[in-house]
Amino acid sequence: MSAPDTGRCMSVLDNRIAASPRAWLASLLVNVWWRTLLVIIGARARMRLGRDLAPTSVGRIRLTTLPTDIDVLRHMNNGRYLSLFDLGRWDLLTRTGLVDAMRRRGWYAVVSSETVTFRKSLGLWQQFTVESRFMGHDDKALYLEHRAVVDGEIYARAIIRARMLKRKGGTLSHEELFAELGRPEGLPDVASWVHDWAAASALPPTRAQAPSHWD
Repeated sequence: MSAPDTGRCMSVLDNRIAASPRAWLASLLVNVWWRTLLVIIGARARMRLGRDLAPTSVGRIRLTTLPTDIDVLRHMNNGRYLSLFDLGRWDLLTRTGLVDAMRRRGWYAVVSSETVTFRKSLGLWQQFTVESRFMGHDDKALYLEHRAVVDGEIYARAIIRARMLKRKGGTLSHEELFAELGRPEGLPDVASWVHDWAAASALPPTRAQAPSHWD
């Protein structure tokens, strides 16, 4: 792969800022933090309209690639995909009622591992849909899948492994989680390759040593 012409890319970006400074400023204001708030507000509004989600449903939100999302190659930076997939997760957790249960009970979720695969690039100002769904669980974690989709075609996909914790300390068991929410019917089994990936990519527990030695 040839090195990008950084000077040319920055020149193009500077020209776009000069041509539309208001749009550039708006894109700065509507960055991930603000987009998260907008997604949560939108999810609440959908719920008021009766558009909540069953735990096994696929959640969908529409997004647009902004100037703050792209890199010097003028497509969406690979690291930004996971940040924007977070938006889909907020929509899914809100509309399934899990966010409210977490707030009531003092629970929170942390991502323990994730993997993302890219198929096609998203360009500047390109509209796409983030599709999100619970994949199932093992004895320690929940699994979710996120997809970046354009016109029904997958551009990128991520698998997320997340653990539920208690603010008072300790890990939330699935028994406690399902006692609060009910165990959803039709929750799919997690594919064997996902279990293999989770095991192979795991780091030592937080209380164990994890020295950085390179082979």
